[in-house]
Amino acid sequence: MLQDSLALMPLWAFAVAMAVTLAAGFVKGAIGFAMPLIMISGLSLFIAPLSAVAGIILPIVMSNFLQAMRFGPSEVGLAIREYWRYILIVCVTIVIVAQFVMAVPTQTFYLILGVPVVALSLIQLLGVRFHIPPERRRISEWSVGLLSGALGGLTGTWGPPTVLYLIALETPKAKQLLVQGVVYGLGSVSLLVGHVQSGVLNLTTLPFSAALLIPAFLGMQLGFRMSDRLNPEVFRKVTLIVLVVAGANLVRRGLMG
Repeated sequence: MLQDSLALMPLWAFAVAMAVTLAAGFVKGAIGFAMPLIMISGLSLFIAPLSAVAGIILPIVMSNFLQAMRFGPSEVGLAIREYWRYILIVCVTIVIVAQFVMAVPTQTFYLILGVPVVALSLIQLLGVRFHIPPERRRISEWSVGLLSGALGGLTGTWGPPTVLYLIALETPKAKQLLVQGVVYGLGSVSLLVGHVQSGVLNLTTLPFSAALLIPAFLGMQLGFRMSDRLNPEVFRKVTLIVLVVAGANLVRRGLMG
């Protein structure tokens, strides 16, 4: 496994990737979000973008499975029945868009990675809120679902648009967590299927992604234990500021090479 991963990158890069994933897992466990954003923005700073996308796939599947398992089958079923259109659009779009990743030029890919990280982090950091009236819910399911799925297929990140969508619907907090768990869990399976078909996740990159499962899991467990000792709002803002800086650097690389 280590030899296959080192075929993609030098040993120091593999060690840093493990550290980035550990930090991302800690944040996920502590405040429940931002793992894909941290991983994709962090890993893309020192390894090839497609290798970064491949690396995050299995940790995303694992973390979202753990999140979805916190709810019972009846709760999950109710969430799927109410939000089935949005979930279906996101999952199908992830699979379709993932097939085009290999054709994207490297510098363009840096922009595709960086711009959403900066934009979505700033929206959350500034507390921007949207409102979707009931009569516009159907069109919003299509438009936001397509955007979320497209971002997911390209970057592995469809969480922030989903959160903003649920807030705009004025979804109660408890239901938000349930729906997020379902969307993230089913979406991560779509991401896995999509990138097996696209060739991003292959016999060379699969061991790298599997290796990152270990720090991702350990980081989440540490985050779970430390969550009660942290100020979640302060920690969330610090995380978003770091993401804005990392995303801006990706944009710089996309524009300047």
